[in-house]
Amino acid sequence: MPKQGATEGPENAPATGAAKVIETDALIIGAGPAGLFAVFELGMHGLSAHVLDALPQIGGQCTELYPDKPIYDIPGFPRITGAALIARLKEQAGLFDPVYHLRTRALGHETLEDGRHAVTTDTGLRFIAPVVVIAAGGGVLEPKRPPIPGLAAYEGRSVFYAVRDREQFRGRNLVIAGGGDSALDWAIELAPLARRLVLLHRRETFRAAPESVRRMREMVKAGEMDFVLGQIRGLKGGAQAGLEEGALAAVIAAHGGETFEIPAERLLLFFGLAGKMGPLADWGLKMEGHRFVVDPATFQTSCAGLYAIGDACAYPGKLNLILSGFHEAALMAHHAVSRARPEEAHTFMHSTSMALLRDRLG
Repeated sequence: MPKQGATEGPENAPATGAAKVIETDALIIGAGPAGLFAVFELGMHGLSAHVLDALPQIGGQCTELYPDKPIYDIPGFPRITGAALIARLKEQAGLFDPVYHLRTRALGHETLEDGRHAVTTDTGLRFIAPVVVIAAGGGVLEPKRPPIPGLAAYEGRSVFYAVRDREQFRGRNLVIAGGGDSALDWAIELAPLARRLVLLHRRETFRAAPESVRRMREMVKAGEMDFVLGQIRGLKGGAQAGLEEGALAAVIAAHGGETFEIPAERLLLFFGLAGKMGPLADWGLKMEGHRFVVDPATFQTSCAGLYAIGDACAYPGKLNLILSGFHEAALMAHHAVSRARPEEAHTFMHSTSMALLRDRLG
């Protein structure tokens, strides 16, 4: 049986001042869905890959933001959670033995005289590869934190920006603040688990899908959750409420000049995410906003041998969908193999005809 991918982390980094050099066919920056599928597509063309990710686990947004949330537009899966999708993609990529370097950020880049690329990292690793694929999504994503006094004392204990374990909300008084898809989707999903769920938003209108809004209003009418107009002004808990540090008792909100408290043991804040490309934005590549402009026929950036796929790329008609990232990974790999192995003849083949894939599958 093939390996399912080795993992290296910062504990493997060399001592300060000593750079460990790793040569590989392809370096993929980002271990989200597009990056994982790129491992498979490159592997079918005989190219090995190392994968970097700043997070402590693979999966990108699927793992970090919505592991338990159902996704409905993945071909062949009428319904699949983010975590389950990543597990399937990891298994598929594992056919080609990728090496994952987690908690590792790409820093500098230079093009060598032989046309290959050298990429340095914050763990002291230096990668040299003819193909570099940026699959970093919107960059390093951080939740937008509202200016709530004392918020930091509750984060990770009773205040969260994502749902990683829905059981921590079972039987709790839960407040969800926000008016977008994440807020409404999780309100609908968690209402059956919570003792009482309150959706808090500053206005009657929402930025979420109409169907989610309709479902939410039905549940409010049926008494399955509450909707309250208002904005958070503070938190009550810890010693002031006779509780342990970081334990929440209530959310202090205001609307129309009136201030009121909502009982809350857990608070989910969904005010969006801020993406930062960080050092990659300084690589001198053509960009559109915080995304890299690519040729949609090859997904090559303005620098030969550097590619961008998934939410990291920009081109006319681009859709920020996981399935779009799969398509982009396939076209990228078809072009990248000619750059990595220019001396070899390459023809398009269906997966059912690839001897290498048949050998890997046994």
